Amino acid sequence: MTVETKTPPEFAKAYPNLASPRFGTLVEAASDEFFAAKERMILDAPPVFVPDKYDEHGKWMDGWESRRRRDGGHDWCVLRLGVASRLYGVNIDTSHFTGNYPPGASLQACFKGDDPQAHDSWREILPRQSLGPDQPHFFPIDCEQPVIALRLNIFPDGGVARLRVYGEAAPDWADAASEQSVELSALKNGGRILAYNNAHYGDVWALLSEGRGRTMGDGWETRRRREPGHDWMIIALGAAGRVDHIEIDTAHFKGNFPESASIEGAKLERAAEKNIINQAMFWQEILPRQKLSADAIHEFSGDVIKDIGPITHIKLNIFPDGGVSRLRIKGRRV
Repeated sequence: MTVETKTPPEFAKAYPNLASPRFGTLVEAASDEFFAAKERMILDAPPVFVPDKYDEHGKWMDGWESRRRRDGGHDWCVLRLGVASRLYGVNIDTSHFTGNYPPGASLQACFKGDDPQAHDSWREILPRQSLGPDQPHFFPIDCEQPVIALRLNIFPDGGVARLRVYGEAAPDWADAASEQSVELSALKNGGRILAYNNAHYGDVWALLSEGRGRTMGDGWETRRRREPGHDWMIIALGAAGRVDHIEIDTAHFKGNFPESASIEGAKLERAAEKNIINQAMFWQEILPRQKLSADAIHEFSGDVIKDIGPITHIKLNIFPDGGVSRLRIKGRRV
């Protein structure tokens, strides 16, 4: 395994972070969290360092930190993913942990159908790796079987600022009737962001998350456009389907919401995604250009949505620029 500490590898750019509260991931247990709470390790915001901040246990740190072990062994933390997922890589980030980082770490997984409470259910997906102080550590993971829970082991103790796990959801559609309308674009249903022309502010993956945006930073926002044209984003749906409802939410975007938006779509094989930007120039219109307003949910259904048959990919166009908090493409799976 190689550690990349400067430029994030492709898996960290092409796939969302599944170890995130917005994905429904929870931190269930830890061997110890004396200095810093285990839940901080999966916060979406980048870790920070506050020089003069202390609490009753000592120096406040933005991450998960255990006490110094005096009895041998090692510390661990268990996460349950929001939905069964295929994993492609991980980032074990020790930012701001300089004299208190763990020298090594490994990762175990519990797979779909396993019982996380059973000792023999855990299987190693990342052998023990060396870690350094105050830096991200990216490791690729080859794991096709859907994972439901993870256990991060640190050797022997110390602090991890953030754990990022990159991959895609592997939802079980067996219980959903094909005629039932579902959110085809949702992260939890396998939705993926493939390309965009600009994402100067916010977090693009928030666009496909559950709930409404918490702040203006919880969404996709482009810089101010100073030239002709418009901004856009291309999204792969979690399953092929016929679109029957679209929701564009501009929550918290008041002086910077797009004037209008439109959506185009197509049905493609996954292998065709390598040339997706050029292909999208010829996609068919699903939602004609519609006016948007500030800080509001815009819902479109019925005759305004054009039935072009089953689609697997969409392109959201915003005119000329601005911010969108959430996008929901709903329809019947095919």
